[in-house]
Amino acid sequence: MEDGGLEYWLRWQVPVCALIFLIPTLVSLRFIVTKNNTHTTKTQHLWISCWRNLHPSWILLYRLFSFVSMAYLLYQTVIAFGPFVFYFYTQWTFCLVMVYFALGTIISAHGCWMHFKERPLPNQNQERDKFLKKDSSSFKDNEASNSINLQFNQEAGFWGNLMQNVYQTCAGAVVLTDLVFWCLLLPFQSGDGFKLTLLIGCMHSLNAVFLLLDSALNSLQFTWHGLTYFVLWSAAYIIFQWVMHACCFTWWPYPFLEIATPWAPMWYFGIALVHLPCYGLYVWLVKVKASMLSKMFPGAFIRVVVSNEKQM
Repeated sequence: MEDGGLEYWLRWQVPVCALIFLIPTLVSLRFIVTKNNTHTTKTQHLWISCWRNLHPSWILLYRLFSFVSMAYLLYQTVIAFGPFVFYFYTQWTFCLVMVYFALGTIISAHGCWMHFKERPLPNQNQERDKFLKKDSSSFKDNEASNSINLQFNQEAGFWGNLMQNVYQTCAGAVVLTDLVFWCLLLPFQSGDGFKLTLLIGCMHSLNAVFLLLDSALNSLQFTWHGLTYFVLWSAAYIIFQWVMHACCFTWWPYPFLEIATPWAPMWYFGIALVHLPCYGLYVWLVKVKASMLSKMFPGAFIRVVVSNEKQM
């Protein structure tokens, strides 16, 4: 629909739609401020695998490969369609996953470097080997006697917590992006204006594939606390779209963002509501990973215990 200037923003749908995404945003912000210490991220969770015999350098190589592959794919997308692709939620999420893998690569490299840099005394060599093989739930019991475990079992700092929060935000965002594209947008795309190409297909699938494979390897915590960051991420995109629409553009990249229709509040409410099953699906996948793999491979799989929260 055409943008009627000020009249467009004086429609009754505007304040209703604004409240629909602003209320969850404010609730999420308050929850982050008041409940930010409900769980702690341990340093070793950032770069140690959940597989007992898998050396952490393999996670480092995988994260580096994922980042380089996604960066190349994004470069090809920009070359093919121009910088205007960043107007879409898909590219926002794709870049966020790249940020996760960039942080993961740096932190994994630092963890491996610290591991090889340490030169324990001869009587500590066995303790170092045990550290990479033991169940993470045994770390607490070793804190008093094992200085190596103390070093690696400390709470993560700013960058470690940032990586943890970006990881959980990516999880919900990639599920939302790919489900909306494959199940809602693609079936109704018609005409010569759109063609599903290999590049477009990869942009809407490899983000989830790379993240799921990383989840199968890492020992990062995954809790419902991350839903708040997922909500803030989507709210930031909607605010960006409203600002761009008011200042520069007269069309919406997604038809369900259009506010000049009587159905707009229902669309916005549906978008807000779908965040729960999208994030919940990834929570369920992580739980299945922990429960099934620990039973199928009890000698190889390490089940991570989430501090101060229910186990995921």
